[in-house]
Amino acid sequence: MRHHRLADVKPLSHLTPMTLGCECSTLANLHRINEHMDRHLIVVSDVIEPEVEHVLSAGLSAFNDQMTGINDRQSLAVTVRDPDTRQVLGGITGRTSLGLLFLDLFYLPESLRGSGLGSRLLKAYEDEGRRRGCRSAVLYTLSFQAPQFYEKHGWQRFGEVPCDPPGTSRVFMSKAL
Repeated sequence: MRHHRLADVKPLSHLTPMTLGCECSTLANLHRINEHMDRHLIVVSDVIEPEVEHVLSAGLSAFNDQMTGINDRQSLAVTVRDPDTRQVLGGITGRTSLGLLFLDLFYLPESLRGSGLGSRLLKAYEDEGRRRGCRSAVLYTLSFQAPQFYEKHGWQRFGEVPCDPPGTSRVFMSKAL
């Protein structure tokens, strides 16, 4: 697949129903649509500004609320902290929405792995999802991270997508709660 830079994209103004050999009202509007689109600036960035996050989140949330009549989105964090300093050492973050528990990030430092702490964190996270009415949970991990850990806790793979480095994949998993 060839990727186009914005400068490579040619305007569609030369396309009309006559040049395409048809009289289609959709094609007749093509020129007007293209002119309207040309007035908008498309910006590609490696920084997600707070304004961008807010506009996209608020717009999508309003659309989802209108379509479902449900507004139950809520963030969720389960953390482990140092008992003396209360400093966050690791944990899980994600959200709940529309009966689904989303697990976005799960991290424990090497020194805390293998002690059962990760299993307790995951159980607390899943329990809170159930308390909020979630019937299912979803996540993705990398093949070199923790798919076996999740499988040990009842999660099932429902897809894999190869990624870099070669031999690695994104593993998509779900669990009935």
